[in-house]
Amino acid sequence: MREKAIQKRVMAFCLIWLAALPVFATAAVADVSRFAGSYSGSADIPNAEGAPVPRDMSVEIFETSDGGFAVEWHAVTQREGGSNTATYQIEFRPTERPGIYAAAMGRDVFGNAVQLDPMKGEPFVWARLMGDTLTVYSMTVEDSGGYDLQQFDRTLTEGGLDLRFQTVRNGEVSRSIETFLERQ
Repeated sequence: MREKAIQKRVMAFCLIWLAALPVFATAAVADVSRFAGSYSGSADIPNAEGAPVPRDMSVEIFETSDGGFAVEWHAVTQREGGSNTATYQIEFRPTERPGIYAAAMGRDVFGNAVQLDPMKGEPFVWARLMGDTLTVYSMTVEDSGGYDLQQFDRTLTEGGLDLRFQTVRNGEVSRSIETFLERQ
């Protein structure tokens, strides 16, 4: 008899906890407007020989009218005889899953924004917004069938963003960079 009473209490607790999960999950997802703004900083990136190469970095995050956001970032690598600038911009649209955004990098035949096809060597890109961290993932499938995954974690901190970038190739971390980007 006592065992049944305990089972009922445990079952009631589990049901209440399960019913509250969507509330907790929504609370864990951050509001993208907190990330909106311009940030800049620099880091020393090791080259193939391990020598540090200075790189200036900046990122701008802005909201879009469809409830999504866009990320534009620039990396300027200083080299002998000049510099090399790389610029990227990706728009992200909300999905049915809270806090997960699909990249809108290509267009279909009707002009609708769509994701690229990783089986064609194009990057598959998505974003996750959770708490104080906005993460952008970019995965490509190599010709050999292996993968290359880049992960950009941008965490809100006082005065800016902590940027953590890493590249993982077939399960091995091949590059990792951490720096602070100051809010402009």
